[in-house]
Amino acid sequence: MDSLIKNVISRLTQEAQKERMREVDVPPEDRMLAITQDTGEFFNIILKAIKAKNILEIGLSTGYSTLWFCDAIKENSGKIITIEKNQNKILRAKKNFQEAGVENFIDIRHGIALDILNGLLSENKQFDFVFLDADKENTMNYFEIALKMTRIGGIIAIDNMTYPEKYRSEMSAISDRIQQIPNVQSSTVKIGNGEEIILKLAD
Repeated sequence: MDSLIKNVISRLTQEAQKERMREVDVPPEDRMLAITQDTGEFFNIILKAIKAKNILEIGLSTGYSTLWFCDAIKENSGKIITIEKNQNKILRAKKNFQEAGVENFIDIRHGIALDILNGLLSENKQFDFVFLDADKENTMNYFEIALKMTRIGGIIAIDNMTYPEKYRSEMSAISDRIQQIPNVQSSTVKIGNGEEIILKLAD
């Protein structure tokens, strides 16, 4: 792993732990809400395996998952488009990206995710990997648009399938719906907060 990225990820892992333990005072809307370290390692391997170059992330937060993605795609001169509505989180993420030396690989889109996604769709964007980690009530809406922009053989991942528990029933229903779609293969992987991994088989 790139040493600069590794150092920032290590710092953010510690900061996330402090936020979870309420050892630092951060407003609820500004908390990291990041994937777990083992999930980051898992995605890093997947991205390298599929030789991902173009990534879409819905829910930037402070950039923890984005850094794992960056490490996997920077040798391919890849690009990440990431969407976030919280300006404070964007400012934190930008500092993290600058510290890691990866700001040139990341295109941050500030605004409402559905509006931005529809804009990307109209631009005929195509992605190798899409990560959904935003408001849960719009997960299926995000997924349906993202699927249209994912290449055959590309992967969509959805976070928080099993944790927090308050989302479990809703996310389980989403998993059931996705697994009925004929042109994808999907499985819930019990790592971290639970990840739905969806492989696009055909258009």
